Amino acid sequence: MAFHSIPKILAGFPMSLYLTAISFIGALILGLFLTLAQMSRFKLLHWSARAFISFMRGVPMLVLLFIIYFGFGANALPAAVIAFTINCSAFVSEVFRSSFSAVDRGQWEAAYSLGLPYRTVIAKVIFPQAFRIAIPALGNILLDLFKSTSLAAMITVSEMFMDAKIIAGAYQDYMSIYIVMAIIYWFFCWLMTVGQTQLEHALT
Repeated sequence: MAFHSIPKILAGFPMSLYLTAISFIGALILGLFLTLAQMSRFKLLHWSARAFISFMRGVPMLVLLFIIYFGFGANALPAAVIAFTINCSAFVSEVFRSSFSAVDRGQWEAAYSLGLPYRTVIAKVIFPQAFRIAIPALGNILLDLFKSTSLAAMITVSEMFMDAKIIAGAYQDYMSIYIVMAIIYWFFCWLMTVGQTQLEHALT
């Protein structure tokens, strides 16, 4: 029965994929801004970013999800996207900060010696190199995010895990259904890992 339910479970895959994609893109953008804020000479901006990152890294995803959904009364889907985005942005920022630091200092000095403005140095010289360095760690964050989208079921977002819960309850076959769910999540994570490896090879 469990394997016959795979098509019904996969009906929620587009929502899981949407949550993963939109939240990860948002986390990349917000994470980059947080990284630049950490690198800023303005102490207020620097310490505000550090405090935000520290808080987000220390709060469990589910707790953050409940705060936004129940505390602020947001609709389920926007609440999930916001929670996943801001939580992941903290981890993305730390990855970017580390990868920016890994870029040879001579690259910065050479760019500045050409009279390039700060924004151009970041956008054209440093970020492309830092992004290549960050790909393995960003891939791990993406995998964790994809698996974490199952938490959206706790606030009634109809993604894969929510569909699996409904099917398991209908057939009273929780063990088999959840084993199938584990296999499905593993399979998609494996595909992402293969894609990440191909991207790393293409950029080296």
